[in-house]
Amino acid sequence: MPSLPWDCWHFLEIKLVLYAMGCIQSISSKSKIFRESISVIDVKASIDPIPTSIDESSSVVLRYRTPHFRASAQVVVPPIPKKETWIVGWIQACSHMEFYNHYGEQGMSSWELPDLQTGKIQAISDSDGVNYPWYGNTTETCTIVGPTKRDSKFIISMNDNFYPSVTWAVPVSESNVAKLTSIYRDQSFTTWLVATNTATNDMVILQTLHWRMQLNIEVNPNRPLGQRAKLREPTAQEQPQILSKNEPIPPSALVKPNANDAQVLMWRPKDGQPLVVIPPKYR
Repeated sequence: MPSLPWDCWHFLEIKLVLYAMGCIQSISSKSKIFRESISVIDVKASIDPIPTSIDESSSVVLRYRTPHFRASAQVVVPPIPKKETWIVGWIQACSHMEFYNHYGEQGMSSWELPDLQTGKIQAISDSDGVNYPWYGNTTETCTIVGPTKRDSKFIISMNDNFYPSVTWAVPVSESNVAKLTSIYRDQSFTTWLVATNTATNDMVILQTLHWRMQLNIEVNPNRPLGQRAKLREPTAQEQPQILSKNEPIPPSALVKPNANDAQVLMWRPKDGQPLVVIPPKYR
């Protein structure tokens, strides 16, 4: 077989490179088109228009239950041409937390997220602690396994609220005498609707929500059980914001630890040094 001149080989090499580049560009373009074709038909977000309820049935703790934050979205995923898996779901992170239980002149206990408080991280995951980075894995996510021949249409939803217990007595005291005088809580969250490719970790942010829960309870520990606590303003919560422009997800919102495992309960006396009452689960 006769050999080709060098300039012919060079010309052929250039054509092959250009052909390969075209294929790569075509694949990249198809991927981009698929990503941009994932659509949100409808998204709803609200906080139940009811006040926080207070439960004084226990002689050991005061319990309260806040109204629920609720979010739902109808999503359409176009046909997946090849063997790959996409998950669409809710990811939530806490971006601000103040949570103080005051005990008159003795001091206060506070639930704290140290890395968030010091500014080391911008937000902390509010995952269920199992299915990172997702908020949950029942109604909160939907998995689509390709290849599929037609659009996949579905609704995903989530809800969140607070239902804690606060001791009537000072948490570091052996006494069980009621000293609790007030509870103050103010937390802010960002919730993202996201689609992600499980093989490539390609992530598409479809929607961003902001919401906040505020709580102010005044307590008179000298009154009889069942008559001690009163809910103060705000009794109605601000409704969530559905943003017109999506926000990026901070890396700390996608990984361990979640807020429940990272929080620490501190005792901060009016006089003396702070004391760790409950250390974080995750270290």
